[in-house]
Amino acid sequence: MAVVSKKIPAPDLVPLRRALLSVSDKTGLIDLAKALHERGVELVSTGGTSKAIAAAGIPVKDVSDITGFPEIMDGRVKTLHPSVHGGLLAIRDDAEHREAMEAHNIGAIDLAVINLYPFEEVRAAGGDYASVVENIDIGGPAMVRASAKNHAYVAIATDPADYTRLLETLGENDGATPYRFRQELAAKAYSRTAAYDAAISGWFADALAIEAPTWRAFGGKLDNVMRYGENPHQQAGFYVNGDKRPGVATARQLQGKQLSYNNVNDTDAAFELVAEFDPKRTAAVAIIKHANPCGVAEGATLKEAYLSALACDPTSAFGGIVALNRLLDAEAAEEIVKTFTEVIIAPEASLEAVEIVAAKKNLRLLVTDGLPDPRAAGLIAKSVAGGMLVQSRDNAVVDDLDLKVVTKRAPTETEMADLRFAFRVAKHVKSNAIVYAKNLATVGIGAGQMSRVDSSRIAARKALDATEAAGLSESLAKGSVVASDAFFPFADGLLAAVEAGATAVIQPGGSMRDDDVIAAADEHGIAMVFTGTRHFRH
Repeated sequence: MAVVSKKIPAPDLVPLRRALLSVSDKTGLIDLAKALHERGVELVSTGGTSKAIAAAGIPVKDVSDITGFPEIMDGRVKTLHPSVHGGLLAIRDDAEHREAMEAHNIGAIDLAVINLYPFEEVRAAGGDYASVVENIDIGGPAMVRASAKNHAYVAIATDPADYTRLLETLGENDGATPYRFRQELAAKAYSRTAAYDAAISGWFADALAIEAPTWRAFGGKLDNVMRYGENPHQQAGFYVNGDKRPGVATARQLQGKQLSYNNVNDTDAAFELVAEFDPKRTAAVAIIKHANPCGVAEGATLKEAYLSALACDPTSAFGGIVALNRLLDAEAAEEIVKTFTEVIIAPEASLEAVEIVAAKKNLRLLVTDGLPDPRAAGLIAKSVAGGMLVQSRDNAVVDDLDLKVVTKRAPTETEMADLRFAFRVAKHVKSNAIVYAKNLATVGIGAGQMSRVDSSRIAARKALDATEAAGLSESLAKGSVVASDAFFPFADGLLAAVEAGATAVIQPGGSMRDDDVIAAADEHGIAMVFTGTRHFRH
């Protein structure tokens, strides 16, 4: 049954006389406690927080002194008491509430400074089941929610970053908190507990292998407010969720202006693609534009790989994102900066390379200290009207697939290496996707078309453009291989590849007309391999 409001108006200014401090993150705690004490505020605290304040020589009352009940059960029970929650939830201008406070000797609490057990940190560090469960805070979220609900009278600070503003506000208002300020803190507090509970519920789903929980929640913390979203009239912010997967969210930006919304989106796509290539086996470079690769290549060195990737589509590479699977060295950096580039992302960068990139002051350089694991599990969410779609990450890797030769002619060893390469890239191209490759480099990419045959024709056209840009007379597509992210529904897509000069094809198979496609390949002497795995990417 819903509770009916008594419609008692909230006061604007509430004098701060008593504060409850209970924090796991003690950043700024002593400075805050000292400033509050100097303002004549009575301090009440718990456990380690109380000890830290007392050790600094600041008068503090332990919460057990006001509850009359000791902290028990290894600290699991200490603040779940009417003397605490009554002090936080009491409506001071309600006669019945005041009578209850007087009858039960409950003192009002005007400020709660609370942050929660480090659940996200323990989870991210790979804590065992029992350790993670023990770091699920109970009393903290209860006090945060109680304080936020009663923001008409109580200010709730959940973030050390807000301490300075809190003290400034008290100074500007003669030791009182304004209603608008309390509202803003309450809104932030509920966002914090929502993200905290989302992390906990997500962990349980992972730990218990529950693929589709009845309720699914996602949370994150604002990393930065962006100038705009995909377009200047859209607002945007970048939120991080604590996932330690190496990438744009965890990278250190060594130089360059702030990343834009599109930069973040494209850089993530670039780094996820280049991570498909084991750096112990080969150097690899991916150049991305609008979340699609315009050139990808392997090489003995990063410079060699970059030049091969650039040759695929030098026009589209202008203003693109460059992702590397190895330490950015000076040799590669010197080549990359010759073309206008928005972002370079790499696991590491040499001092010489950093100095070379520094000459381009707006060029962003990100280092991640590692590559994301393409085989790792994870979730991807996409909002739709009225809800969201959630699915597991596409962590199928071509090296793990059971490739099946379905044509009379089997691929040569060189063709098979190129086929595996091309299918790696096709996984990261928007559907419908067609990738032409030769000598472990893309030579033509067709992306995002409504018809697969159109993607195949575009990829062949891109190969001709690359041929002209390189000053060659014979199409780079001649002697290439072709990867398709999904099956060919008709033979026309394959025939377009044959016409362009391809000699081998890799595709998932599974069409009702597979036999027709195989027959067309055999008729033209094309080798074809089925993967049994599709890589749609919308």
